[in-house]
Amino acid sequence: MTSTSASTSTSASASTATSAHYRELRAQLDSLTTEAFRPELADIDELPTLDIARIMNGEDQTVPAAVAAQLPRIAAAIDAIAERMARGGRLVYAGAGTAGRMGILDASECPPTFNTGPTQVVGLIAGGTEAISEAVEGAEDDPDLAAADLDGLALTPDDTVIGVSASGRTPYAVGAVEYARSRGALTVGLSCNAGSALSAAADHGIEVVVGPELLTGSTRLKSGTAQKLVLNMISTITMIRLGKTYGNLMVDLRASNEKLHARSRRIVSLATGASDEQVEAALVATDGEVKSAILTILGKVDASTATRLLTQSHGHLRAALSATG
Repeated sequence: MTSTSASTSTSASASTATSAHYRELRAQLDSLTTEAFRPELADIDELPTLDIARIMNGEDQTVPAAVAAQLPRIAAAIDAIAERMARGGRLVYAGAGTAGRMGILDASECPPTFNTGPTQVVGLIAGGTEAISEAVEGAEDDPDLAAADLDGLALTPDDTVIGVSASGRTPYAVGAVEYARSRGALTVGLSCNAGSALSAAADHGIEVVVGPELLTGSTRLKSGTAQKLVLNMISTITMIRLGKTYGNLMVDLRASNEKLHARSRRIVSLATGASDEQVEAALVATDGEVKSAILTILGKVDASTATRLLTQSHGHLRAALSATG
């Protein structure tokens, strides 16, 4: 065989292998509910804008019901996460594309809302920070990349890794969960398809099946909304369990700007019913710590005693108040 014919044969074999690979990928996509084509919407681009808006609004209204169907699984995962975080564990989200961005968004909102440390809730996205604003080619297809990202965190059995993927088959998310589980960490898989590989790999599988999207395969729509709702629930209820709230007040709020300083004063006022002067004095005495300020007013203790009682109660304000007698 001449070199030319050998080269032609090699190219043909590569082309055949590539075609077979893409046929397999297409078959996988065809099997996913989130990728299903909806022929009844094939003329949506010809509809009036108001009609399209009504259709989208109707679609979005189905998402909370899909989340509700998974509430027992979500609650079980939260209890397991909170138990570990109470021992000093971290909460890590890992995903690609929209799913990764949802995790980063939720993680970034925890420090100002709940005064978490910068490494207590972490969001990882395939391709790194560059992928937050633009696609990084091939990053989501590499499970080893997830392992490398998590390896840098030195996971412990008290940590939790939540893989987020609408399809439930994204290699980065699945790889993150598999690696985390091999290190003894708690794992959760959040997807929008039933019987997903992500759920199979995780200790806790949460499958919010929202059905086919308005735009075929555009999982930034209902799937993204479902992920946002579930991640909101996981982080918020976990923080409630960790004593980051007093009733429905954010008493671990970190006042980093003028608006939050005003909110701090309002929270102390709502919790105690104290006058503006008392609230201001308590916040000054406790160096702006909302929880301590509330305790000094309701428990009638000084700032140093409030700090000690909160430390002894692991930050739970109700327990600290009980200790004041």
